[in-house]
Parts: sequence; structure tokens; C-alpha cells
Amino acid sequence: MNGIILVSHTRGMVEGLRALLLEVAGDIPITIAGGTDEGDVGTSFEKIQSAINENPADMIYAFHDLGSAKLNLDMAIEMSDKTIEITNAAFVEGAYVVASLIGAGADQDTIKKNLDPIRIKNR
Repeated sequence: MNGIILVSHTRGMVEGLRALLLEVAGDIPITIAGGTDEGDVGTSFEKIQSAINENPADMIYAFHDLGSAKLNLDMAIEMSDKTIEITNAAFVEGAYVVASLIGAGADQDTIKKNLDPIRIKNR
């Protein structure tokens, strides 16, 4: 099973994006980590780790908004046994493409090929 993790500096951003993705592919697992533990702008390693652990998928596509979100995501991935791919794609567009393709039953090669045009090259 494929799933998605969304990591952002604000909870509102990941909640809104998850709502959009569920309209496209409502049956895929999408877990989120947004904001700090105190509810401020920033990221939380613990929230990211929880989002990874709560996602039942065995292959997870991870999306993040800014650099420190990626740093915390990298650390959380190192501590997980799950297969997680940081897509390095545009946050909204990439997550939408992947959700659509997972919902349509696409394989991993097709998903990767469709992400290539929207990857952010210098990440």
C-alpha cells in the first residue's frame, strides 16, 4: 500500500492540503505534521515521527515545504524501518500528482516519472 506524509511549518497548510488530496483519492493514507509542539510556526521532529508511525502504508511519499522541515524529516526517516521517499517535488503540486496516481493504481515507476517535471532540482 502507498501513502503520503505532509510536513509543513504550519498545521493549517497540511490540513488544507490533506483535505484537497482526500477529494482526489479518499482511500489512501495521508498523515500530517505541521507546526511546532507548541502550535507555533516551525517543525517538530516528534510530530513527523508520529506521522510516519501512524501511516499504515509500506511505501510512503513524503512532501515538505521548507528546508528545516526536510532536515527533521531526514532524521525521522533514519529512525524508521518504513520505505519513505522524500520527493523533492513542489509541495502542493507534487502531493496532488502522487495522490491522483496512487488513487488511479499507478505503479512506483509511473509515479516517479510523473514527478520528474515538478521536482525542485537543488534540494
